[in-house]
Amino acid sequence: MRNPMPDASQGSILLAEDDEAFASALRRYLRQTGYRVVLMGDGEATLQSLLETNHHFDALILDLLLPGIDGREVCQRLRTAGCWIPVIMTTALGELDDRLDGFGYGADDYLVKPFSLAELTLRLRAVVRRRGIPSDPIQAGDLRIDPTTRQCWRGEVELTLTHRESQILEFFLRREGLVVTRASIGNAIWPNEEQVSENLVDQHIAHLRKKIDRPFGRHDLQTIHRVGYRLKTSDS
Repeated sequence: MRNPMPDASQGSILLAEDDEAFASALRRYLRQTGYRVVLMGDGEATLQSLLETNHHFDALILDLLLPGIDGREVCQRLRTAGCWIPVIMTTALGELDDRLDGFGYGADDYLVKPFSLAELTLRLRAVVRRRGIPSDPIQAGDLRIDPTTRQCWRGEVELTLTHRESQILEFFLRREGLVVTRASIGNAIWPNEEQVSENLVDQHIAHLRKKIDRPFGRHDLQTIHRVGYRLKTSDS
């Protein structure tokens, strides 16, 4: 098969595949089409790479049957952590229930092996293009976040938040007015950690308050004694 001409603007792909021969051939093809490709051979490394690099990749090609943490759990943990990188799941399992299962865990597309490399390229472009469509901001009072760009605002003032802080803010905005426990925050923001200390959660909440409340004379992110926290905006 003749390879398409390279396009240096294609973007960066994280390829999670444990079949070394297949992964090598796929990586070579993607590089020839203009993509920058990083290869991971197991689910744990894939999660760490995405959650520690601030979602730098444009798309993830994710094998379902990875060793350790399989593709379904990888995808689910990414979505729980607020990582909405486009995911194409690949597997030899082609039954309808298997495909529906993959979509249920948050995959954007599903390819059954063996597949055409040209088709993979077209699907990659499609999921990346869809990912570029702006999402509706999530808002409570005058606090809002764009889940696509991770930009955050208090009124007309853009806030400078770390990626983790923006995840926590989005978590609260989606639950405005509800009391949430430290454990639920920990499970959502650090899904690949077996146990998250309450002190770690408290530290991140304190840092977030310094950016979204204190400069504006607000007290929207409230501590609920012996329970957890609540976001109750003054404008809502």
